[in-house]
Amino acid sequence: MAKMVLLASFLSIAGNDLSDRTSKVELVAEIEDKDVTTFASNGWKEVTGGLASGSLAAGFKQDYAPAELDALLWPLFLTRSPQTFEVRADNAAVGASNPKYTGTVLIKSWKPVGGSVGDVAEVEVTWPTSGAITRATA
Repeated sequence: MAKMVLLASFLSIAGNDLSDRTSKVELVAEIEDKDVTTFASNGWKEVTGGLASGSLAAGFKQDYAPAELDALLWPLFLTRSPQTFEVRADNAAVGASNPKYTGTVLIKSWKPVGGSVGDVAEVEVTWPTSGAITRATA
């Protein structure tokens, strides 16, 4: 069993590689549970899977220069439309030990400025996925 430390994860939003601005990334996929308990369950709750959903959370180092983070994400936020994403544990080539996860995400919030005196300008976001999340090894 190999253990891994995240050192060079990959994150792309709308075809823009944001890895050099990203300090945290987390992709979550989940399936809601639906109660299908009947009297035949003998007092035990029974569940089955319902709708699947996901979210993409990221931490960014903010940059306001042209073609940098705020200049890239602000217009995507204003589209009100889901944007493509790709996440990999490592920025190396996609393979069996480095799968890529892709889908679309709604940039439903953007916090261009936040922090206290002396803080690094950072942005933490959590966006819902829209549609399926796919996993590929090639």
